[in-house]
Amino acid sequence: MGIQRYVAKRTLQAIAVVYVVATTVFVAVRSIPGDPARLILGGDADADAIAAVRAELGLDQPLHVQYVRWMSDLARGDLGESIFTGESVGSRLLGAAEPTLSIGLVGISIAIVVAIPAGIVSATRRDQWEDYVATGVAFLGISMPSFWIGIVLLLTVGTAVPMIPSYGYASISEGVVPWLSHVILPATAVGLPYAGILTRMTRSSMLEVLGEDYMQTARAKGLPPRLILFKHGLQNALLPVVTVAGILFALLLGGIVAVEMVFGIQGFGRLLIRSIERQDFPIVQGSVIVISVIFVFMNLFVDLLYMSINPKIKYGGEA
Repeated sequence: MGIQRYVAKRTLQAIAVVYVVATTVFVAVRSIPGDPARLILGGDADADAIAAVRAELGLDQPLHVQYVRWMSDLARGDLGESIFTGESVGSRLLGAAEPTLSIGLVGISIAIVVAIPAGIVSATRRDQWEDYVATGVAFLGISMPSFWIGIVLLLTVGTAVPMIPSYGYASISEGVVPWLSHVILPATAVGLPYAGILTRMTRSSMLEVLGEDYMQTARAKGLPPRLILFKHGLQNALLPVVTVAGILFALLLGGIVAVEMVFGIQGFGRLLIRSIERQDFPIVQGSVIVISVIFVFMNLFVDLLYMSINPKIKYGGEA
């Protein structure tokens, strides 16, 4: 199966998954007890005023009519407007997504930069002090929740280094240095636990590869140890690590919410939680759809990256 057909097939599968998720969240948010119209007007509003707001928002229509209308708008790329502010859902999500994606991308980059060298050293120095240190630090990282690491960084680095802000977010449009100075602490907080997971994964994968017959053959041929390690060993050892890293990135985005609260960042997670509390259906629906799109297309990206690392893997999963 060629790459074009493979990507087309996976894209159609992704669209089907997003459709199911969209339908599920549409029904789920309308099953939450409460009435958005009453939340907007307050508990003292009379029935006529509430009915008028419900009619204005289209909430007085039968559920299937609301569903068809929303799906029609969604097919045109229109996520609707916020019930409370009247702003476009797309613009609200775009504004909230930048800090969350910034923290996630820098965080997973920190995790990879730390984990892969640590995992390689741990595997090649098995049962030596380097292995014990790397393994111990990895377990320590896995055991610490991101928000706790964030609090520690806030109380230590954030107070000791004035040039690194401990609160808020600066858009990348304001400059790379201000952006990175605001992102580095929360990104480190979310990245370190995943660095521990990837370190353990890299170590296990490298140990398995180092024991393979082709590695013994390469040594017998007298190839340089560095060439054997990085060309023949690391290339194959990275395959499961890449898969796990892709999944972890999607999970990492969900774990950023608590870290955003620690550092006072108005990101995607805080917007979603606030919208659920206020029963702002359009924003909740749009948020879940964006999250599902990130998940399904991250899986597609990981598959393509997987096959670029090892060209012997054919598209469509054929050996």
